[in-house]
Amino acid sequence: MTHAYFVSGTDTEIGKTTIAAGLLHAARRAGLSTAAAKPVASGCRPGADGLRNDDALALLGECSLALRYEEVNPLAFAPAIAPHLAAREAGLELSVARLLEPVRTVLAKGADFTLVEGAGGWRVPLSGAENLSDLAVALDLPVILVVGVRLGCINHAMLSAEAIARDGLRLAGWVANLIDPTVSRLEDNLATLVERLPAPCLGRVPHLIPPSPAAVADCLDMAALLGSL
Repeated sequence: MTHAYFVSGTDTEIGKTTIAAGLLHAARRAGLSTAAAKPVASGCRPGADGLRNDDALALLGECSLALRYEEVNPLAFAPAIAPHLAAREAGLELSVARLLEPVRTVLAKGADFTLVEGAGGWRVPLSGAENLSDLAVALDLPVILVVGVRLGCINHAMLSAEAIARDGLRLAGWVANLIDPTVSRLEDNLATLVERLPAPCLGRVPHLIPPSPAAVADCLDMAALLGSL
């Protein structure tokens, strides 16, 4: 049986890729084949082979299937700004239609475990009235929500979960990523998230330096995720 999920977050810079790479690593440990896609990325570095994004490269490094960089990250932009603005500066229009086929190509590879990582939070704009969340809807993928644990995360997590449900998708699970190791009342905050979010907590990842996929995988409960189907 194949498993595929869309990875979103409560905000930008809260460790979506760190958690996604850890999930892929944990899946590989469990003997599953893995694949991933990050359909659009900004903040990419130029190189001999073109623009490359560190997050996309991290995902590619945890894919057991042979994938080309361009398959994982078909749209890469240099400016470290919102993807729709970066695309506009490059003379391109981001749309669900433009992103859908490349992601479906990765999904068609048939890996046991595939992740599609978004950019920023749930309501990242594309063009017109479209958002990146519309891609997840078009793909009809259950969602893994990365909660960046810091002041305000309960509100952000609950609003994200409500938006995911409103869009007709299932929240398969969430991960608490402790991006602020000094956050006050940590245990109380986590208990509130467990009580309020309508999905299992897949793990609590401490503030790791560096946050290697193996170290993150040690903190994750794959049985809680795969058993939730």
